[in-house]
Amino acid sequence: MDIATSPAVERIARVLAAFAISANAEGFEESASPEIDHAWKDHLPAALAVLKTLREPSRAMAEAGDPSIWERMILTAIEEAHPAGQVM
Repeated sequence: MDIATSPAVERIARVLAAFAISANAEGFEESASPEIDHAWKDHLPAALAVLKTLREPSRAMAEAGDPSIWERMILTAIEEAHPAGQVM
């Protein structure tokens, strides 16, 4: 299993930025990487909202694994988005 090296909230924010900027989605940029690197932090509030939405697994998700582990993992990702002393 691969383990990410960046926080979940950052990865989600980068996907949201890419979706808005890249020609591969709803954007217009053919080579969007530099713009995404610049804009992803603007998408942090939406990314955090996505994480908060995922706190409760669907019934199918709960049946596929342990819902208490899922909840702890998502809550950890939310906490990771708010390092001590940092306000988002």
